Amino acid sequence: MLSKYGMICEVVAEGSFTKTAEKYGYAQSSISAAVKSLEKELSTCLIDRRRHKISWTEDGKMYAPYFQAIYTAEQVLERKNREVMGLLGQTIRIGTFTSVSRDILPPLMQKFRDKYPGISFELYQGGYTEIQAMLKADQVNLGFMSEEVAGDLTCDFLYEDRMFAVLPPDHPLAGKDSISFADLSEEPIILLDEGRYSTAQKAFADRGVPMHTAYRVTDDYSILSMVKSHLGVTLLLKMSSRDLRKKSPCDPARSLLQEGCAWPCRMNRPCPMRPAGFASL
Repeated sequence: MLSKYGMICEVVAEGSFTKTAEKYGYAQSSISAAVKSLEKELSTCLIDRRRHKISWTEDGKMYAPYFQAIYTAEQVLERKNREVMGLLGQTIRIGTFTSVSRDILPPLMQKFRDKYPGISFELYQGGYTEIQAMLKADQVNLGFMSEEVAGDLTCDFLYEDRMFAVLPPDHPLAGKDSISFADLSEEPIILLDEGRYSTAQKAFADRGVPMHTAYRVTDDYSILSMVKSHLGVTLLLKMSSRDLRKKSPCDPARSLLQEGCAWPCRMNRPCPMRPAGFASL
C-alpha cells in the first residue's frame, strides 16, 4: 500500500498518473487526490502537470529528497514487518551435537529470540551422518557436520577447532612433550560415537596407523569419566575438553588434529560443518 509520499514519488518516476495507477492497482482519482492533499498540506504546487511527462516543480525538487527518504523508510519498514510476521509462531529445527548445542547455540538462540520473540527452537542431537540424513529429509532446517559427510550439501565455514589426546595424569604418555598417532596405536581408545563417520578414525586411517577402539560412547562427559577410571584414552575436540582441569583429572596432551566447523543449514539451502584439514603436531 502506497502512502501519499510513495504515490508522489512514483508519479514523477513514471511520469504519469495513469501508469502509476495501473502499476499499483489504484484508481487514478485516488492517486491524484493523494498528491493534491500533500500539496495542500505544504501550501505549494509540487508537480508540473502541464508537460507531456509529469515532473517536479522547483518547490517539488526541494521537497523531493525528503519524500523519497520517507518512502524508502516505509518500504524498509514494510519488508521488516513481512519478515517478522512470516516468522511469528515458527519453529526452527536444528541438527546438532553436544559441544555445539552446549557452547555455541544458546547465546545465538537468545539473540535471535530477542529480535524475533515469536520464534521457538527444537534441537535434534545426533552424529554427522544422522544430521546429514535429517537435512536431506527436511526434518531439520539447519545443522552442523563435517564437510566430508556433507556430500552435495552446501557448507558455510563456522569455526575451527583442534582435537586433543586425553589421558589420565599418571599415564606414561602424559609426560611426553608431544604425542603422535603411532604412540596411540596400541592404546585402548574410547571413541566418541559420531555415527558412521568418525573424525578420529579417519585421521588414523589417513596416516596408515592402526586404531584399537575399545569403547564407543555418545557422551563426552561419560568418556572423561571412563578415562579417569583408566579404561582407556580418548581424542576430543578442544571445545569438549577445554574444562578438563576443572571437571576431571585428565590431561589434554598435545593437539593431534585441526578441524574446521561449518554450518549445515537447509532453510533455502543446506550448509554443514567441515574439517579445514588435518595437521599432525
